Amino acid sequence: MEIKKINIKINTKKKFQIIDITSEINNICEIEKGIVNIFTKHSTSAITVNENEPGLLNDFEMLLENMILENKGYLHDIVDNNATSHLKSLLLSSNQTIPIYNSRLDLGTWQKIFFIELDGPRNSRTIDLTFIGQ
Repeated sequence: MEIKKINIKINTKKKFQIIDITSEINNICEIEKGIVNIFTKHSTSAITVNENEPGLLNDFEMLLENMILENKGYLHDIVDNNATSHLKSLLLSSNQTIPIYNSRLDLGTWQKIFFIELDGPRNSRTIDLTFIGQ
């Protein structure tokens, strides 16, 4: 069994942004079969799996905005003025584990891996990829 850790960097351009990182992960996959854990090292971002359809991605942003409203007197805003970004990340996940077969992510037909920026724009967001397999 082999364990390999690689990180990728992402620059974001907007406060909320969904970035498809599926191809980038497939391009650096160096194991034939196993799993990869995809982990964001930031508490105001997330990793998720879903369909890359523009209407759905807009709906996802609208859902989060309607669930966690701005300017509600959150105590963390006194520190960094980004409480809504942290609260949204609580509803999501910082990581996903995906099977790998034939050196490719073994996703469903419409599934993609997304990095979700909740507090951008930011430079050099770090995503750790831990490949375990052979």
